[in-house]
Amino acid sequence: MVNGLGYRLQEQRQLSKLSQKEVASAIGISPSVISNYESGERTPSVEILMALASLYRCSTDYLLGLDKSNCASYIDTSNLSASQHKLLQNFLESLQ
Repeated sequence: MVNGLGYRLQEQRQLSKLSQKEVASAIGISPSVISNYESGERTPSVEILMALASLYRCSTDYLLGLDKSNCASYIDTSNLSASQHKLLQNFLESLQ
């Protein structure tokens, strides 16, 4: 498994406000496979990785850990509180 891939897949799914079931349905696989990807038990094929990157609107390089900034989120929000994170998310959604 690529170091951090499962974490980044889960992160992007949550940022996209999607359940594992919704992601699985969108790309034509079972929710248990998505769970296995996110837990690091399985590694997605190139085709599935491309489908996930498209769904999450980020690059495969980001998901693989090769590019730290090429995703929908360019701001490091790791130090924000939950309420600050929600405020930022609401603001960004209002711009769309």
